[in-house]
Amino acid sequence: MHDAPLRIGFIGAGFIARFHLQSLLGVRHARVTGVFAPTPARRDSFAAQANAMELGPCRAFDSLAAMLHSGEIDAVWLANPNHARLEAMQALHDARLAGATSVFAVACEKPLARTLAEARAMLRLAEAAGLLHGYLENQLFSTAVLRGHDIIWRRAVPSAGRPYLARAAEEHSGPHEPWFWNADEQGGGVLSDMMCHSVEVARFLLTAPGERRDALRPVSASASVATLKWRRPAYAEKLRRESGGRVDYATRPAEDFARGMVTLLDPDGREVVIEATTSWAYVGPGLRMTLELLGPEYAMEFNSLSTGLRVFLSRAVRGSAGEDLVEKQNAEQGSMPILEDEAGTYGYTLENRHFVERFRRREMPMETFADGVAVVELLMALYRSAELGRTISLPDPELETYVPLAAREAASARRASEGHKET
Repeated sequence: MHDAPLRIGFIGAGFIARFHLQSLLGVRHARVTGVFAPTPARRDSFAAQANAMELGPCRAFDSLAAMLHSGEIDAVWLANPNHARLEAMQALHDARLAGATSVFAVACEKPLARTLAEARAMLRLAEAAGLLHGYLENQLFSTAVLRGHDIIWRRAVPSAGRPYLARAAEEHSGPHEPWFWNADEQGGGVLSDMMCHSVEVARFLLTAPGERRDALRPVSASASVATLKWRRPAYAEKLRRESGGRVDYATRPAEDFARGMVTLLDPDGREVVIEATTSWAYVGPGLRMTLELLGPEYAMEFNSLSTGLRVFLSRAVRGSAGEDLVEKQNAEQGSMPILEDEAGTYGYTLENRHFVERFRRREMPMETFADGVAVVELLMALYRSAELGRTISLPDPELETYVPLAAREAASARRASEGHKET
């Protein structure tokens, strides 16, 4: 164990980076010493917040190269938009090979990349640079997931047998930033954005403690997608207006609903199933995450909105819109659930504790870029199934170069628009 704290540099200063910042209050032996984001106001605000939380000293850098070459960073947390991650990873790779950086580890937010080709490139760059690498899938570290997984595998499985079905769903009313909505920038719609959570937490629940992360072998995938809410004229106009014209779901929509099923073989050759549902069209109190794990004589279930703490606010209580009760909050009145510790419930605190300690020991974490590649491969299979209207057998060599339909259409429309402006 190295005695010095891990010095973390963030690439990206948006919503998810600040969620990580909040969770790091519960992590020992870590300091946030740098941040780079293209927007000066955002990176300055992030650094000020980190310093106010006494997680620093944190410096806002005016370029990625300046942060990587500063000698003040041990590990990078990639929390920038999906379309910019491969470029950032290339810069880190080049700095390592040139001996110009103190960074020896990298952790990347979900999903690892927009396509399987990009995901493999991310892993290849990390390995070629000799970096420790980790895939930041917070739901695996949710306190409910860890506790439920432990009890089922310790108490139920030895006498009743392995679980055979994991259901995972995540739903809310839509992302925070315009780039999430644009399929060519993000990689797709809600399937890419949120089903990456669902398939990986389900895979974890179906995997025994101590088993290799690839112990389950995917054999088929099927999915359907739809744009249920955000293509309706009133809501498409709302998106266009609130994004300053950057998002156009009247002509370039991505899916806001996705349903998928993945069939895998366990180490004994038995079929197990992942069933996942995700939506940007759910209007409830806030983000809802539900999980089920079913086996021959047992079941486990979790609902993030079934909280122990609730408040009721009458119509006489007025206030500004916010997210002080629950993420993606949709109301300020009525009976509302409150997550006392969102960072803990969603898994960010234990995730960052695990990654920090593994990196300080110069060890690979439980989730690596290889797991991120496996997740993206499943996402591409689900997208291809939805596009073709049939089940996809795995492995499928077509996935190596596949780009989801919505992303292809959005990229084509963007090129046409830019060409029109040039003429």
